Amino acid sequence: MSTVTADEILRQTTTFLSQTLSQQDLRRRILSTLRTTLPPSLHLNTKQLNLAAETLENAITTSNSSSLRLSEKLLLSFPENPFSSFLLSLIYTLCHRDIDASVTLLNLFESHPSVTRSEVAPQVFEDMFLINFVPVLEWYNGQRSRILSSLYSRSSGYESDENSVVMDSVVSCTTLLSKMNGNQALELKELEREYERVLDENCRVFVGYFKEILLGNIDGNIRPDVVLEAVHKGDEDEGECNQDEKSVSTEFGSEIGRYNPIWTDKGEKSIEIRIRKTKNLSRFPSFFPERVSPRVLTKERSSSRSSKTSPNNKDSGSEPEDTMSSSGSDAELEVLIERWQNDQEKNVEITSLDSRKTLSQKQKEPIIIESSSFDLLMGDYDSPINEGKHTPPKDFVCPITTQIFSDPVTLETGQTYERKAIQQWLERGNSTCPITRQKLHSTQLPKTNYILKHLIASWKELNPSNSNQENEQLDIPPLTLTSPDDGTVNELRVAITKLCTSEVLKEAESAVFTIERFWQDLKETGLGPEVETQNMLSQPPVINGFMEILFSSVNTRVLISTVFLLSELGSRDENVISTLTRVDTDVECVIALFQKGLFEAVVLIYLLKPSIPTLVQMELVDSLVSVVNKNENEFFKMCVKPKTAAVLLLGQIVASGDDGDVFDVVRRVISGKVIECIINSLESEWIEERITAVRLLLRCIQEDGKCRNSIADKAEIASVLEILFGANDRDKFEIVQFLSELVKLNRRTFNNQILHIIKDEGTFSTMHTLLVYLQTAGIEQLPVVAGLLLQLDLLAEPRKMSIYREEAIDTLISCLKNTDSPSVQISAAETILSLQGRFSSFGRPLIREYLLKKAGFDKSYRSTMRKEQLAAISRETQETMEEENDAEEWERKTAFVLVSHEFGLIFDGLSEGLKSKYAEVCSACFLCATWLVHMLTLLPDTGIKGAARICLLHRFVSIFKSAKDTEDKALSMLALSSFIHDPDGLRDINTHIKDILKSLKEFKKSSPVAFEMLKVLSEGSESSADLWNHKELAQQDCNTNGEVLSIVCFKDKIFSGHSDGTIKVCTLKGSVLHLLQEIREHTKAVTSLTVLQSGETLYSGSHDKTVRGWAINKEMIQCEQVYDVKDHVNNLLVANSISCFIPQGAGIKIHSWSGTSKLLNPSKYAKCLALVHGRLYSGCQDNSIQEIDLATGTLSSIQSGSRKLLGKSNPVHALKVHDGLIYSANSSIEGTTLKIWNASNYTLIQSVSLASEVRVLEINSDMIYMGCKGGIIEVWCKKKLSRKEVLQTGTNCKVNCMALESKEDYLVVGTSDGRVQVHFIELIFIYSSVACFVGMGSELKIL
Repeated sequence: MSTVTADEILRQTTTFLSQTLSQQDLRRRILSTLRTTLPPSLHLNTKQLNLAAETLENAITTSNSSSLRLSEKLLLSFPENPFSSFLLSLIYTLCHRDIDASVTLLNLFESHPSVTRSEVAPQVFEDMFLINFVPVLEWYNGQRSRILSSLYSRSSGYESDENSVVMDSVVSCTTLLSKMNGNQALELKELEREYERVLDENCRVFVGYFKEILLGNIDGNIRPDVVLEAVHKGDEDEGECNQDEKSVSTEFGSEIGRYNPIWTDKGEKSIEIRIRKTKNLSRFPSFFPERVSPRVLTKERSSSRSSKTSPNNKDSGSEPEDTMSSSGSDAELEVLIERWQNDQEKNVEITSLDSRKTLSQKQKEPIIIESSSFDLLMGDYDSPINEGKHTPPKDFVCPITTQIFSDPVTLETGQTYERKAIQQWLERGNSTCPITRQKLHSTQLPKTNYILKHLIASWKELNPSNSNQENEQLDIPPLTLTSPDDGTVNELRVAITKLCTSEVLKEAESAVFTIERFWQDLKETGLGPEVETQNMLSQPPVINGFMEILFSSVNTRVLISTVFLLSELGSRDENVISTLTRVDTDVECVIALFQKGLFEAVVLIYLLKPSIPTLVQMELVDSLVSVVNKNENEFFKMCVKPKTAAVLLLGQIVASGDDGDVFDVVRRVISGKVIECIINSLESEWIEERITAVRLLLRCIQEDGKCRNSIADKAEIASVLEILFGANDRDKFEIVQFLSELVKLNRRTFNNQILHIIKDEGTFSTMHTLLVYLQTAGIEQLPVVAGLLLQLDLLAEPRKMSIYREEAIDTLISCLKNTDSPSVQISAAETILSLQGRFSSFGRPLIREYLLKKAGFDKSYRSTMRKEQLAAISRETQETMEEENDAEEWERKTAFVLVSHEFGLIFDGLSEGLKSKYAEVCSACFLCATWLVHMLTLLPDTGIKGAARICLLHRFVSIFKSAKDTEDKALSMLALSSFIHDPDGLRDINTHIKDILKSLKEFKKSSPVAFEMLKVLSEGSESSADLWNHKELAQQDCNTNGEVLSIVCFKDKIFSGHSDGTIKVCTLKGSVLHLLQEIREHTKAVTSLTVLQSGETLYSGSHDKTVRGWAINKEMIQCEQVYDVKDHVNNLLVANSISCFIPQGAGIKIHSWSGTSKLLNPSKYAKCLALVHGRLYSGCQDNSIQEIDLATGTLSSIQSGSRKLLGKSNPVHALKVHDGLIYSANSSIEGTTLKIWNASNYTLIQSVSLASEVRVLEINSDMIYMGCKGGIIEVWCKKKLSRKEVLQTGTNCKVNCMALESKEDYLVVGTSDGRVQVHFIELIFIYSSVACFVGMGSELKIL
């Protein structure tokens, strides 16, 4: 066996201790285990041990060696125990005292070998001890084999190996007890106990051996003999260590636990540790950390708020949380050491409750007799700062200022300084630590050292005479009160004494009632509490006594009284608030009480003025809403009404500016249905509450406009106007915003009523107040103030002169021109839009929808009205018609004063806004300009239209030409229509005619405004068809593919089907048809092409008896489905999941994509088909026309057929349905006839004879195109049914098919000689004998 050396011992122990220091989880587990071994006599002093442990934790990450030295001093002053020994070994390791650390760790193997080798350091035991215990293991195996010999013989396949010296031998054999008889089990258990005692004894022997080697007293070659017989002295120690104290769990709210039942959520548990002959220390719930004890009047008072145990930890011996805000303070350690040594010197029995009571009573007796006895208790306060035991620890004093730290910061060098002092040091150009002179890597100061700061606060409480803030003695001077008698005064003195010093909770609670009664009596005299009484009750020890009650009491009435007194004192003395806020846990305690139902605490919270993040993080909103929603009579009478305090706190959160917090408050206020309660706060006597209520209601309106109606109906506006005059600028603006929002109701009469109230009520003139405010308001506030002032002025008929109106409009115009502030421009434009006076139920202006309706886009307007749940005008009652009349009158009045100001100066401002690079500014100004220009057509002509034309016409033309949004184009068209009836305006429009006409064509079908403009621009032509001309733009020869049998247009693509089965895809680029794709998957002629309305699929029908579905991609098509219809396909039509086509024989075939087919009208031979809204129209060989309802199968006859004459039939060759009319072209003896039928009642409207035989029809909004057999296309005016033009496609051909582009810009024709032609539809403008042709690919031609 190798020689044992001191280096080997140090290596083994140091490795283990270093690993423990680096692994927090391991360290905590070991400490938790060792804490269970503490003897009962030390249970009351775990606070000192915890403090030492926390100091160690702090020192692991910092280099505060002084704290480690003090921790060592503290631990050495304790009786030796495994917990303190292990902490010392870790401290020695941090201080690089390896031998001391090793010796201390070995002492654990000597004093508590069992727990050390199994729980604390099993690896050290294996590496250092176990290799020396081979004889012990052999002895154990032999004894075990002897006992189990009979058992082994009965167990098949099991053999004992006596030479097996492995760790399995250390493991208990109790798992084998079920296989043994009674004697074997008892004998084996005794062997186990003996084995453990032998291991313990050998551990002690070898610990002494290892320590002698470390100290150099012996040679490592000489080993001690192994002991094989236990020395039975360890039993007593073991028994003493294992006397675990019983822990009793009680539910929160029990009378024993000194816990407030209103704190407890259902199911929450408290763990109460009951120690022999000691006080009960109840655990508080874990929703806030425990405050540092403020007791300064007694030295040995046991805290009712000792260390907390997590409710989830059911082991009463587990490590409790350290309840102090920090444990790394040298001063706190010094105080604890001194107190421990004093107790040892005085032989104070800590564990004796009786002795503590005796001491407490001795201290209290003189206090109850006379107030002067306070001097005896407050002796510590009188000690000078530089004398005696209360001298501040050097670690509490800044080395620069030599004063106690106020805001300590610890640099990277480990040195701590006052923040202001070290900041000045760095600002002077220094970059080193003042003490160590080490170079600092960063001159940015770290966060405050809160550990040190809180310990300083704790030390100051223990030594108030050394604190500049708490150097006053608690003294109860003689009182000369006029109302209470001397007995009452003495009773007050006694109550204060009990509150501050009593160990009995009921006495302290009784003292609270006495103080409250005394205070209430003083208030009832009408004189109020005198200064002496207030000063006496405001001292920090008394305030801390009140806080002890809040932490400990279970009596709700006591808690309310305590909160009442603290609120009364805090409302009169800021020092009380300072005392309460000095310790964070005091504030958290009050907040926790409030959250659990002590609603009066909201007053104290308000007085404490917690930060907004604290209010949000503590999730107080729901509790505050609950207070606001309660009846005032449910609360105790406080210095501030609880509802008022709750409203003010909600207002503070809303005023914080954090959008998330504001939204959360508003959402809960609205969902909590407390708006009406907040509305009542508008009538509060306290102005601050009124302003806060305005702020809350304003945010509610802005987040959910629907609550505007309720607020406007119930709010007392006069009380709001009273605070407008004296409010500061910020509050005044919120009031103006609130009033402006109230006049955005969806009823004009209601808005006018509220405006009258705002104008006429109130102590001061509202309009004058607003005018004065307009001169001083911030630039962001100006538009809103000006808007409200202008509305008030408009209540009267517009006069020639009004200073209010002039100032308001001038302000709005200047804001529109303020290009440096886009937000101000937007606000000004939005204010003008709101002046129009039409709003949704959410308060949103409806001006855009209103103008779109005027432009002919009723669909958008009706959709908006339905969304806002407003009734259609046709169904409105007489009352609503009056509302509309009032709205129109208000609109005319507002528009008149705006456009008349300075002869249309507002148009200049709007023009400036339209030039902005910000889209939102342009959009708002564009809407304003459109409205005001449109209103010019309804107002008396005062010559202002010229100013509008000069400022805005070219802007409207630009938008009309280039806007991608259809609604924006429609609005600009509406604005342009205001100028066409003015000769000067028409002349200016003529300069932009090329840009205007093409865009008008897009709207001529849907907007009467566009049609009217086209009529004016065409100088009164009788028909819009007179405006159009046709020009052949492009042609493609496809005769190699046979005839062109079908044509269809989709977006920018042209699809053509040919007689050889080819499908071609082309696009029009300038005047050239560009071929994109040519595909031939049909084996025979492609007779039909059609595109679904959704535009996703192209369908082709062919004589190869198939229908194919093609996916339309960017530049090509791809076949996705092939449907076998088992018949020739002619005139294919598709709707949803079915296709309709004309087969080779009689009837019309309906084929479902699922594969089923049926034949309709089998007695007729169809020649052409049209499908509209589920109704199939067919023109037949016998000159008849039928309508078939595909849903019901009902057949109706529109035109009866005729018999063949001389063997010649008169078929209907072409059929189209357009705008509710049926157009048919059929042959007869007299020639071809064009007939027009009413699709609803089948009546013949008109019939026209044609010279040519028509084969195909196409119809647009103005013209009818008829493709004829001779290769010509006749163009007819749809309105007058007169021929306008003839297009020649060829000489020896016929027109097989035609298709119009969706925008009706061009007509595509397919002929029998294989050509595809594109004819462009040009718009002609005639003005002053000059004809202009405008269109794609054409130039301006002068005729």
